[in-house]
Amino acid sequence: MQVQPYLFFDGRCEEALEFYCKKLGAKVEMLMRFKDSPEPPQPGMVPPGSEDKVMHASFRVGDSMLMASDGHCQGKPNFQGFTLSLTVANDAEADRVFNALADGGKVQMPLAKTFFSSRFGMVADRFGMGWMILVGH
Repeated sequence: MQVQPYLFFDGRCEEALEFYCKKLGAKVEMLMRFKDSPEPPQPGMVPPGSEDKVMHASFRVGDSMLMASDGHCQGKPNFQGFTLSLTVANDAEADRVFNALADGGKVQMPLAKTFFSSRFGMVADRFGMGWMILVGH
């Protein structure tokens, strides 16, 4: 059994994938647009004019696979009730990744030494996706 995050960027998926590739070294492994679907969408599933939006994508950040979509393409991603935790090898990598994700985002808790990690911080990136960055032991 495997659990994988599926992120809905509500019309900003391609922008998010480009951001994560640039800032985190993510690798897009698959991307399908609504217009490329072998079957027509169910009525009401894809707003008119959204044919070029991302129906489904899978991308890898380090050893983890995530999936993503533009969903209903309304332009207002809403990530609530969860955050993604990213464990890095050292303090320098924590600083780099945290600052990269904070570019255009909002720092929720600055990176600092804690009892459980030499660096830990929380940030919501420019899409509203919450991230916890920590150095593993």
